[in-house]
Amino acid sequence: MCDNEPHEVPIDGTLDLHTFHPRDVKSLVPEYLDACRKKGILDVRIIHGKGTGALRRTVHAVLERLPEVASFGLAGDRSSWGATLVRLHPLDAPQDEGDG
Repeated sequence: MCDNEPHEVPIDGTLDLHTFHPRDVKSLVPEYLDACRKKGILDVRIIHGKGTGALRRTVHAVLERLPEVASFGLAGDRSSWGATLVRLHPLDAPQDEGDG
């Protein structure tokens, strides 16, 4: 498959970033999470691999900026720090609750 060809990504709550170029992650992650929310999928697994941790740091930086993300953290299962679990706010819920 050529790098310029679009990837078909199933919207099933699991995003495996191994098949994508790292430069695409900053736009891919928000788009995927938006598609999941539209389908009512609020628990998402993003597989970034262990490696040097650069891709994980990029994913976490993106997640920190998204108001639709309720919480996220490293998976505590067999994937250990090779995947991040994300909890999304539902579409009808307020996304910016503020401090008071």
